[in-house]
Amino acid sequence: MEQQAWDALADPTRRQIFELVAKHPSHVQPLADQLPVSRPAVSQHLKVLLQAGLVGAKREGTRQIYFADQRGLAGLRRWMNEFWDEALANYQQEFREDEND
Repeated sequence: MEQQAWDALADPTRRQIFELVAKHPSHVQPLADQLPVSRPAVSQHLKVLLQAGLVGAKREGTRQIYFADQRGLAGLRRWMNEFWDEALANYQQEFREDEND
């Protein structure tokens, strides 16, 4: 799922859609009104974000309201934390080795 989330966010339009629904849950039309893409394109991008677990949807009447799903971000956060922990540990090790030389 993490790779799917990274792949989904690699697209600038999907990142923009994700940022919009993170600020204000919305249905498709208001999102399309704010973007230079068609309503069907927004729907397709939302489908990718849903499959990646980055957004969720709830039905309100005849509309789907899309929102950022924090659970989808958890894996990305975990990866970033592990990456930085390892990078900082490597930097410390390199720094200590340089001091000892």
